Amino acid sequence: MRAIRCVNYGEPSGLTIENLDEPVPGPGEVLIDVEAAGLGYVDALFVRGTYQVKMPLPFVPGSEVAGTIEAVGEGVSSDLIGTRVMALSPRGALAEKIAIPAVVCTSLPDDMSTSAAAGFIVSYCTALYGFETCGHLHAGETVLVLGAAGGVGMAAIDVAKAMGARVIAAASTAEKRDAAKAHGADMVLDYSDPDWRKALDVLVEKRGVNVVYDPVGGAYSETAFRCLAPGGRHLVVGFANGEIPKLPLNLALLKRASLVGVDWGGEMRANPKIMSPLLRTLTDWVVAGKIHPEPTASFPLAEAGDVLQRLLERRMVGKPVIQVNA
Repeated sequence: MRAIRCVNYGEPSGLTIENLDEPVPGPGEVLIDVEAAGLGYVDALFVRGTYQVKMPLPFVPGSEVAGTIEAVGEGVSSDLIGTRVMALSPRGALAEKIAIPAVVCTSLPDDMSTSAAAGFIVSYCTALYGFETCGHLHAGETVLVLGAAGGVGMAAIDVAKAMGARVIAAASTAEKRDAAKAHGADMVLDYSDPDWRKALDVLVEKRGVNVVYDPVGGAYSETAFRCLAPGGRHLVVGFANGEIPKLPLNLALLKRASLVGVDWGGEMRANPKIMSPLLRTLTDWVVAGKIHPEPTASFPLAEAGDVLQRLLERRMVGKPVIQVNA
């Protein structure tokens, strides 16, 4: 089978297609004929070897996968063969076949494409967990999404709108702001402008925002925290900027505001039962047309390395999906 394999840590742009042996499903596993794989910033960090946990070499990158169950291992019902599924795996998505435990697979609604499903689980579950469990978002509140044109930001816009919030999307280029607006943001903001806080004050009439969704970090975080209304919640999702900010804690005291970590992956590992209700809610919203997870960009398997490189360099708009058989 064709696959992208990382044999040495380094820049993702150096990855190429190799021919590997097709996996065989073990007990409790299914073999998925992969149609699409979603990529994220963390996948690129794994290839570079700079994530907080290193993936043992060699490995096939990619953690989000969608396709059709082709075969099953011992203890798994053969009735599952032919089922369209999406799944999350520590590695292995950038390959034509993947063998993973049946229990981590979720069947797709008829109206959901494999392209949409491949980029769905991480970004959308993180957004719903962040807003619902960590941020206690209520309908009518105002949300500021930093890095709004990335895959994480786009999912946050979609989920916040489904929950009845008003969304301000912050992005650094006109192209990215246009993409965020097209994805449902009510207002957009250029946070590359040194005076962007003043521009935000105009948008919210100096009332502040109720929730900040922050997958970016760096200097943007403190400014965004200062933009919170009293009782606001700043959701820490990641540090795509590359810099971990240090906030003066007197800001939290004076604003009576909260700084909340949104580690959906960590919560899922500690409490695996949370995944099913999150996915059930999200897939119901897909069927009802409340959220729209179709990817903004699709690429063939041969371009996976370049796509990962663009994610590292923050040059990607939206959630990229690899069409494995293209």
